[in-house]
Amino acid sequence: MKEIENEEILFVGTYTNNGSEGIYRYNFNLETGQLENKTLAATIKNPSYLTLSPDKNTMYVVSEVDNFKEDNGSITTFRVKDTVLIEVDVKSTYGANPCYVGVNESGDLVAVANYTGGNVAVYSAAHNGNLNPSPQIIDHKILDTTKTAHAHMAKFINGELFVSDLGLDRIEKYRKTDGQFSTSEHKELVLAEGAGPRHFVSSNDEKFIYVINELNSTITVFGLDDEKYYAIETQETTASNFEGESFCADIHLSSDGKFLYGTNRGENTIVIFEVDQATGKLKLLGRESVKGDWPRNFSIDPSENFILVANQRSNNIVVFKRNIELGTLSFVSQVDLPSPVCLKFN
Repeated sequence: MKEIENEEILFVGTYTNNGSEGIYRYNFNLETGQLENKTLAATIKNPSYLTLSPDKNTMYVVSEVDNFKEDNGSITTFRVKDTVLIEVDVKSTYGANPCYVGVNESGDLVAVANYTGGNVAVYSAAHNGNLNPSPQIIDHKILDTTKTAHAHMAKFINGELFVSDLGLDRIEKYRKTDGQFSTSEHKELVLAEGAGPRHFVSSNDEKFIYVINELNSTITVFGLDDEKYYAIETQETTASNFEGESFCADIHLSSDGKFLYGTNRGENTIVIFEVDQATGKLKLLGRESVKGDWPRNFSIDPSENFILVANQRSNNIVVFKRNIELGTLSFVSQVDLPSPVCLKFN
């Protein structure tokens, strides 16, 4: 629930080894682009990724740790009541260092990607959002004996579960049959050797998937043909004259599908592309400095007039005004917060 009409509520996940205590809550002013009224919403260790259920009544939060139970991380379920987080339950993710949570459109399936664990835990959720015990565990370590599996993102698209694996250089696809997810007959999306696929986003009609590759600083476009995705093109995300190391992080499309944005950690920029919605191909528009260091997650606000960036190493969240017609960004404001890494609007 919004407190006043021109505000949205922003929740921020952080790493807690640098003075942060967990999840923070801000009021975001849709007229001025200012973040105000910071409060500690929940005390929790390393809440590096948060996801809301479709009805916005439940939040799922991973603790990116490897010592919750045995060598596993944890997922905490919160009830969201009048923008206040009320802890309900904590469960193991059955893998170390979980880094992403995906929820399907009906809200009855929740998937967690365990980065170091190299696997995915798929939970069923009750009507009230609570996670049922005994999730299905999908193990990526058995898929390739020459590489190290690192599941980085798990997202439901058109009834299937897509999992990007940074270590295996591919996105695996799973389809639910007889109550369990198994490998889809339409095989995985294969990236270049050493690309390191991290996050991905699909077009509104799901004909195109855009994958941001952490290790070689590229975005690869896949197009759908006869129920299978094929690589169409790959674009560099950093400038040709940039020297030094840089690693991609997050990727988002504007809701109209016209503009694609991605973050570069190292070059410390947001790269901006225009999207040809007929072919899916990208045209570089430019890059904008993030006014900080190590841009991790970013978010387009509900009005789509702003983009907010979490700069992990410079300990700040930066707000940019977005030109909806041109896709360009201009700096508005910033606030200080230790190690912000995930931004979610309520």
